[in-house]
Amino acid sequence: MVRNVRIEAVDAVPRPLIAMGHDYPDGHALPAHWHRRGQLISGATGVLVLATPQGTWVMPPQCGLWIPPGVVHEVRMIGAVTTQSLFLDPDLAGGMPGHCEVVGLSPFVRSLIAKAMDVPVEYDPDSHAGALMALLRHEMRQLPVQPLSLPFPANGALAALCRRFLLKPTVHATIEDWSGPLGVSRRAFTRLFRQETGLSFVEWRQQACLVTALPRLVAGEPVTTVALDLGYDNPAAFTTMFKRVLGASPRAYLKRSG
Repeated sequence: MVRNVRIEAVDAVPRPLIAMGHDYPDGHALPAHWHRRGQLISGATGVLVLATPQGTWVMPPQCGLWIPPGVVHEVRMIGAVTTQSLFLDPDLAGGMPGHCEVVGLSPFVRSLIAKAMDVPVEYDPDSHAGALMALLRHEMRQLPVQPLSLPFPANGALAALCRRFLLKPTVHATIEDWSGPLGVSRRAFTRLFRQETGLSFVEWRQQACLVTALPRLVAGEPVTTVALDLGYDNPAAFTTMFKRVLGASPRAYLKRSG
């Protein structure tokens, strides 16, 4: 088992897929860095928050996070996190998403990843271990995307407003609250925001509230506290939004994930 070793130490090994694990304490932060290989990272406990200049992604327990080759990213751990990572040669990353994505992992895929953690770096491609890694390469291309990303605009002024919003997100924020500081009309703002993020302002606002709420919920904060902090009139309204996006109530989702 390869644990707590930097990928750079074994990156040159001529294998298409390399598996390794890492253990991180609560609050641990990895500064901006990048990998030559693409990385599919997953964890059984805690929450991983990944940030790039293009956006923010929140990976809850039992999910995965795909990071394409060469993408500069920062990582923050909420709760103790034990990660399992698959590093894919960039020449074989063509069938994977071209940008970071949180993905769902079925019990079958999670069991394959767990087995891969025991595979040595220089495995025999024609062995059982080689077959396991080949199967994982195929399964990686079929992983369903989860709505836990928050795209950031390239426009500097708009990006600054987005980052400020994340410090105190609220469902009551309006287009007028944002278009005024930018000095543009409501119509121009609406068009610019969708061009820059691919989402409407209302869709982005909801995603922002969701990705900031999830780490707090996993950390044990009550649903009522989180809901009221975000400006929801009551916990039921927050739960309705949460269930609509993630398919389960906060309590059921956390139970299923943990």
